[in-house]
Amino acid sequence: MLGKGRIAAALTTALVSLGLVAPAPAGAAVSRAELALRWAPIHYQDVDATGSHALGGKSDYLTRVDFDGDLNGRNNWDRAAQPDVSFSAAAYYSVAETGTHWYITYLFFHPRDWVDHPFFETEHENDGEGVLLAVQKDGSAYGVLRSAVTVAHTSFYSYTPSGSTWTGGRETVDGTLQMQSSPHDSFQHPVTAQEVQGHGLKAYPQYNINGDGLVYYPAAQGETPSSGNDRDVRYELIDVFASGGLWAQRDNTNLYANLGTFAGDASGGCGTGTFSCGTNSANAPWGWDDPDDLPGRGEIATNPAKLSAEYFTIPGELSRAYTYNPYAAEAADLKRAAETAPPVTD
Repeated sequence: MLGKGRIAAALTTALVSLGLVAPAPAGAAVSRAELALRWAPIHYQDVDATGSHALGGKSDYLTRVDFDGDLNGRNNWDRAAQPDVSFSAAAYYSVAETGTHWYITYLFFHPRDWVDHPFFETEHENDGEGVLLAVQKDGSAYGVLRSAVTVAHTSFYSYTPSGSTWTGGRETVDGTLQMQSSPHDSFQHPVTAQEVQGHGLKAYPQYNINGDGLVYYPAAQGETPSSGNDRDVRYELIDVFASGGLWAQRDNTNLYANLGTFAGDASGGCGTGTFSCGTNSANAPWGWDDPDDLPGRGEIATNPAKLSAEYFTIPGELSRAYTYNPYAAEAADLKRAAETAPPVTD
């Protein structure tokens, strides 16, 4: 069996051959998948193995929405406890593009949002948190990263990397977006982190690993953590707009309770020994909302140029006309969902 170092070396060789490791020549066009992989976060996930709902720590592992082999959101809590499911690491992405910027939204999914005590906190089936990155086109292959906005339940937090020309706008910048090198490619990546149990997401180190935890690195293929304390786990990236993917399934009533909200129920012991179990309590990116802020429900993914203009003061040109944005075709339905869908506290 190949050791982990040899596997990483083989993967690096494969990525070089695909043009995903070394920067592309100046002026060369890169695909949206390559762009998403280049800027995908190095991701710190705190892990708690205590209590029956933790599944020995697996409830804090990142995975696919169909980790159990189906697209039924109402059995994910139950199926997470079964031995035949996959916790191979994955995250979802969507890219929107204007003449001046790329906007890359990443969704990190967990089958359970859980607690291990009976006091005044609600757990629920499915959990979707994430981050929006704004990348300015500057003539180079991958552009330059200007900002991040993260999703922690129903609050958004904004960050800029060192040297960014973007400053606070209607919202105060909440901190500096750290960058780290990856052992699996030649790039510096932004660094994000999620808390245990409820999985709110902020820029590292505003959340950090406390004891056991996982460090996820973007790669061409995902892998399953060796334990709840694995500091080198590769995760794959899946396009939200892929054929048969999350966006294509938006009318699947087994997966979604409404446009932008994952379906979930109280079966399988959710809520047992805790305060309660919520239903239909997790959002896809087009359902993310910070109700205290001006941008509307889902616009962090569906209209990121608008959100960026509201959150930041941006020198130079910021085009609001999209050259690629598949969400736009469903603008009327998204607007209707924003007006009628019940509020969700993820």
